[in-house]
Order: sequence, then structure tokens, then C-alpha cells
Amino acid sequence: MAVPAAERGVVRERGRTADVVGVLVLGACAVWALLSAAGREARPEGILLAVLAVSAGYACGRIFGTLLPVAAAATASLAALGLVLASGPGVPGAAPAASVPPGHAGAAAALLVLAAGAACCAAAAAGSAVGRLLPRLLAAAVAGVALALGSVVGCVAALGVLLCSLVAVRARRRGLGLAGLALVTGLVVGASWAVAEEALPEGLTVFAEDVLTRHRVLLWRDAVALAEENPFLGAGPDRFGALSPTSRETSAADGTPHSAPLQQAAEQGVPGVVLLGAAYGWLLWGLWRSPRPNAVVLTAGATLTGLAVLATVGNALSFSPVTAGAGFLAGLATARSAATDTGGP
Repeated sequence: MAVPAAERGVVRERGRTADVVGVLVLGACAVWALLSAAGREARPEGILLAVLAVSAGYACGRIFGTLLPVAAAATASLAALGLVLASGPGVPGAAPAASVPPGHAGAAAALLVLAAGAACCAAAAAGSAVGRLLPRLLAAAVAGVALALGSVVGCVAALGVLLCSLVAVRARRRGLGLAGLALVTGLVVGASWAVAEEALPEGLTVFAEDVLTRHRVLLWRDAVALAEENPFLGAGPDRFGALSPTSRETSAADGTPHSAPLQQAAEQGVPGVVLLGAAYGWLLWGLWRSPRPNAVVLTAGATLTGLAVLATVGNALSFSPVTAGAGFLAGLATARSAATDTGGP
């Protein structure tokens, strides 16, 4: 069916605006990493690699989402699941096989969430009942695999994404749903900061230490202390491990506080935290303006929110497969359909 020229123009304009904003935000992230590293023994390569992974994943998602939306999402789901199964206790390419440093469990959980989210996006974009059922069964299988691998967090998150995708089918207002997802992320980030600042009542603090482990809470407090010492520039990218007393005293430490917002605050100051939030906000804003159906948009939003929660209490974003996968999923969910692009005049 031909799409009116006026409608195609609006869709293209929205896509261009979101792309321009994305370029500016990701470019600012890269530039600030370089500025905060200038004149110090800092290593901004990790941030630059993450920006590159998100950008490349997003571009690929936009391309394949336009050409083969269902097949691309299903393939991405299988690829993420295969990566987890092939990696054993770690993530391929992230560390030598002989030693699995802390944080790999969080990366595996993040990949499982992305696998479930991509499968649910494939179901939401499918046009037949069978086409919707099979990807949902794949998402349920991902949750089962997570449980079998001992990743309770990954199982719960995958089931949460699957449930959100089922609810999203009947959603009529995507803006309200995306706002709710943003609120969830904000509450988790605020709670993590409160734990690090010892601002919670004693009972909640003890509970948080039992769930997160005392060691992780101490890392968070070190991150807050470093952020307070230099709130503007931070300590410099990839310097937390050398400056954190808790990290230095731990032989198996991986040099991160296991929280993306707190790591940004410690290493790149308040601007780093703002830019990280801006990147997440850009993804949600792009989803809000996406020409895709509400079911696809809200499913992708739930998946990215689950990933944001995992990144707030872990170091999932330190792994390129996770950041590239997040960008790919966002690209899939914001791609213009072929019908929108090629309709008649």
C-alpha cells in the first residue's frame, strides 16, 4: 500500500533529527573522555571503544531493521544466546580463558537480556500468529538457559522483558510507557547512589550489602570519594582501579566499581554522568519518535532499561558485545520500514 508523501516526509525528518542528536551525544561522550584524560596517565580507549561499538551496532540495526526486521531481530537473539553458551563462565574476547575476572556474570546476564529482547522484538514485528509464537518461545528458552547457567538475575530480567512485550501489544501510548521505564532507571541509579553515600537507614544498608556484597558497596563508596575530590574532570578514564583502596587490596579486582554511573562520576566527573544519562535518554527519545509499532518500541525500551539496571549495579557496559548489542537493538527498533520509504507518491 502506498504511503502518502507527507507522511513519509515526517518520518524521514524524525529519523534525521534523532540521528543528529545521537551523533552529538556520542561525539560529546568521546570528546569528554579525551578531555578528562588529558595531562594524566589515563586511558580513554575503553570509552572510545564503547562509543564506537554503540555507533556501529546502531547503524547496522538501522540497516537490517529496514530490510529484514523480523529475521534480523531473531538472528541477533540467537547470536547473543550463542555467545553466552560458547563463552562458558566468561565472555569471548574479554579476558584470557584461564582466568575469569569479576563482572563476567553481569555481562552474561546482559547478553541474555538482549537475546530475550531481540526475540520479543521479532515477535512484535511479525505478521502471522506462528511468526509471533516462535520468537516468544525463543525468549522463554533464553530465560530457561539463564536459569540453567545459574544466572538468576538474567532469568528474572529475561522473563521481565517477555512479560513487558506481552503487555506492550495492547499499549496505545508509548510515551507513557517509555517515561515509566526512564523512571525505573532513575530510581535504581538514585538507590545505588544512596547506598554509596550511606544515606539509607541502617536496615536497608545491611540488606543492600547482603544482596550486592560488602565488597561492591565499598567500591561504590570509593567511587563517590573520588568524585567528590574532583567533581568536574574526575580522576581520569580507567584510573579507578589504581586509586581505589578497596580495588588495590583485592587481588582479583578488575579495576571498576561495578556501576556505570558511579564509574563515570569517579573517572569523568559530573559531566561524564550527565553524558551517560544523555545517551540513555537519546535512545528512549529515538524510540518515542520511531515509526515502528508500539509493541516493538516498548519491548526495545524494556530491554534497554533492563540493561541500564544491570549496568547500574554491575559492569556490563565494559564489554563490547553488550554495548554493540544494545546499539543494534535500538537501531532495529527505530529503523524505518521499507513500506514507509518506498511507498508511492
